[in-house]
Amino acid sequence: MSTETAKLTKKDFTSDQIVRWCPGCGDYAILAQVQSLFPELGIPRENVAFVSGIGCAARFPYYMNTYGFHAIHGRAPAFATGLKAANPDLSVWVVTGDGDALSIGGNHLMHVLRRNVDVKILLFNNRIYGLTKGQYSPTSEFGKRTKSTPMGSVDAPVNPVSVAIGSGATFVARTVDRDVKHMKEILRAAASHKGTALVEILQNCPVFNDGAFFNLTEKATKDTDGVRLETGQPAVYGAKDSPMGLRLNGLKLESVPVNGNTDELLVHDPHVADPTLAFMMGQMHDHGLPVALGVLRSVEHPCYDALVNDQVTKAMEAKGEGVLENLLNDGDTWTVG
Repeated sequence: MSTETAKLTKKDFTSDQIVRWCPGCGDYAILAQVQSLFPELGIPRENVAFVSGIGCAARFPYYMNTYGFHAIHGRAPAFATGLKAANPDLSVWVVTGDGDALSIGGNHLMHVLRRNVDVKILLFNNRIYGLTKGQYSPTSEFGKRTKSTPMGSVDAPVNPVSVAIGSGATFVARTVDRDVKHMKEILRAAASHKGTALVEILQNCPVFNDGAFFNLTEKATKDTDGVRLETGQPAVYGAKDSPMGLRLNGLKLESVPVNGNTDELLVHDPHVADPTLAFMMGQMHDHGLPVALGVLRSVEHPCYDALVNDQVTKAMEAKGEGVLENLLNDGDTWTVG
């Protein structure tokens, strides 16, 4: 009998559940790429867990043939933190939406990011509440007319990657559902990162917010409205006959014609420790520049789950004051009766 482990395929990570999303939903493309990626990662299914909250995206664990946990609204990061700390060998993934993660779950998202728990967070952003039938969400644009904002939203939208970088995230990236090749590359990079990896996936809701990000994938506009960042390469975008590039002018990003010379252009490096430039690039579409797609930030930092388990190990192995039993019985104790 061969001792070699059988090679896994996409089918091995596909559950027997009927996928129940609306026709045309971007969730289908994301699910397909995740199921396609996992056999290539070489992680046994019994070492993988998907955790979700509430929303359309939260159905995800049912469709993965791995361990899954359908948690409560906004609390998936907290569940995932406990899961990873209790079983460090698990590959833990959080699937959440813009409402689930950034409204009721905003506080939990912030803490999993600052702690750098070794989990991967896929944040589906369709700028709308889909499951509850089309109310505006934290990422809906200013002036958005919905069932809950019939005169237009007066809220300033949340920028997911800005929240992540501001919370100290060690890996932050952005991709779009209809560019499946790019999405898979970003998911692969997130999977290989040691620490919390947040990937914002700009995703279509064909029922309540159709075409919100089509400008980033349609042939006529994708090259001018988005810039795909590549490590070590100049940040160039635009039409082939008139390319534009990004240049750093002091503390300001600006767009300039390339004119055959890329020497003055910004060369993308997500590994810079200072998060300032990554933060600027994550917001530049709010200032008349294209949407930044790709890995914005990828740096190393100790993981919360590893640090916690190191402390537990030291407490268990130590003698005297460090013995766990002594720690539990130390301090204020009393006898009843």
